[in-house]
Formats: sequence, structure tokens, C-alpha cells
Amino acid sequence: MTRTHAVSLRPGLELDFTRAPLTVAWEITRACPLRCLHCRADAQHRRDPAELTTEEGLDLVGQAAAMGVQVFVVTGGDPLARPDCFDFLAAASGHGMHAGFSPASPPSQARDARAGRRRGTGTVHLSLDGARAEIHDGFRGVKGAFERTLRLLEVTAGLDVRLHVGTTVSRRTRADLEAMVPLLEGLVDLWSLFFLVPTGRGQVADLLSPEEHEEVMVWAATADLPFPVRTIAGPTYRRILAQRGLPVMPGVNDGKGFCFVSHRGEVCPSGFLQLPVGNVRDAPLADWYRDSPLFVALRDPERLGGKCGRCDYRALCGGSRARAWALTGDPLAADPTCAYEPPG
Repeated sequence: MTRTHAVSLRPGLELDFTRAPLTVAWEITRACPLRCLHCRADAQHRRDPAELTTEEGLDLVGQAAAMGVQVFVVTGGDPLARPDCFDFLAAASGHGMHAGFSPASPPSQARDARAGRRRGTGTVHLSLDGARAEIHDGFRGVKGAFERTLRLLEVTAGLDVRLHVGTTVSRRTRADLEAMVPLLEGLVDLWSLFFLVPTGRGQVADLLSPEEHEEVMVWAATADLPFPVRTIAGPTYRRILAQRGLPVMPGVNDGKGFCFVSHRGEVCPSGFLQLPVGNVRDAPLADWYRDSPLFVALRDPERLGGKCGRCDYRALCGGSRARAWALTGDPLAADPTCAYEPPG
């Protein structure tokens, strides 16, 4: 039986996505030892000297808490490339936010997982992109990454944290999805399926067709899986759940309940929709999230174009804004990878 740990929202605080995102993800660095084929950050081996400083980062954490953010995610690149990584996690937890941590499985993985827990980490997110070493290692670009990740899964499952595993869904990984279930059973609290967005190193040739996207999501919704599933860059999953009368969580999407801050302080709707609206060095995070025209438009389903704009599920789903932008150049265009045809 898989463990369950609910992420508690702060008492008495109602979510208003016009005022604050549920989640802020801060890419504290783009430095990373891996060479992942799909990397949206196009991560590098060395740190960028223009990264936010420790002082600026701690201020950003405080700003997020003050505006009502519930979940603060420290990510990269590999966040462990920065020695102050755990200071940001501790600050997020100290401000009452749920602190998420997404390491890239370095050699010191077990020690780092335990250190993160001691500094207030509530969720550890690990990536596993196949049920076999040749698939995962080929995807990650480093031999031995598969075995290291499996060991880290075992270590992290023994800590008092939520364990999330993320898997990129693409032509390279789709055939392994079902075989991954027994690897994760009894260990993870949540399986996140990241539907590929062709940005950074991600390639259009690796995208599933609209029909294949639908098939994977229907499988995730209807299979008797031993843990819950969520989708990233796959909001049409909510439509599939709703069509089957299954519970559906609030419709977080790029810029709607979610905000991304780059290593240099640029504010974007998400890590996959990297259209900066400003920089936290120039104005507070709240100003960019609440008032920038792009964020305001992304939160208004009436602004959506094409079949997304006339879809009966547009408020619940809204389509992948990141994939619309990557494939059409318009973040408000119809999601080209959605197979659903609205009535009328």
C-alpha cells in the first residue's frame, strides 16, 4: 500500500488565482551534471554569474509567502549546484509554505535527500523516464543514472516527506509507462506525467500525436494504479476525468495558479512557457503575477483562441498554453495536441 501525506493549505486561506499562484517554482540555477534530451532549461555545466544572489533569493521566498503562495519549489538545473540550496528550502518552510525540492540525482544523493528533509523539505521530486536503464540513461544522457535514481527512491521513501516521481511522456518513453508502475508501487505518493513541450532541448519529433496524448491520459485515468496521477503540461487530463465523473482538482495552468522564476529573476507563466513579463530585480513578484497583461490574459478562458476558445471545458482545462506557444507562437491559441472536438 502506498503512503499518503496530504499537502495542507494554510488554514482560512481561500485560493484566488488572480491574487496569488498556488505554486511558485524557482529555478535557482541552470547548472546540472546531466544532459537530458528534453531539458526545458537547456541546462549547462557551470553556474551563471547573473543568478539571483542568496539575499535576493531569500527575499523572493519572503515575497511569495506574503502574497499567499502555498507551495514553493526549489528546482534547476540541479539546485544542489548551489551551496545555499537548503537555505531557500528552510526559508520557504519557515514562512509556512510547503517546500518542494527537485534534485538531479547526484552522487551524494542519499545524504542530500536527508539534508533536505532536515531543512524543512515537504516534497522531494525525482525524475524517472523509463523502466529500463537503456531508456532512462539514454534520455538523461548519463550512464548509471537509472540505478542511482532507484537507490534514491528507496532512500527518500524512508523519509517523512512526500515522494513525487516525474516521467516525461514522449515517443521515447511511452512504451515504458505501464512497466514503470511496479517499480514505483509502494514507494511514491504521486506520479507526475510531464507531457513533452518542445522547448529548450525538447524536439517536436518526440511529441505524441493528439490521439496518442488522449490514449495515455485515458489509460492514466482508468487504470487501477496504486498511487494518484497528475499531469504537467497536460490540462486536458482534467477534461478526461470530468467526462468520466471522476474528481477533478482546480484548474492550475501556465500563469493561472502557477508562476515560474528563472535563475536570473525573470518571471514567466511556467518553466515550459518561458515568456518573461519582468524581473523580480525590478518590481515585486506580486506585481508581475497580478498585473502583467500576459498573466491576466492566461487566466481568462474567454481570451483563448480556436477550438479551445469555444470548448465546453475551457474553464476547467484551458489547453496547454506552453505547447500552444511552442507550436504556434501564440500562447492563447488552441492546443494543437488536444484530440477533443467541442460540440457545435
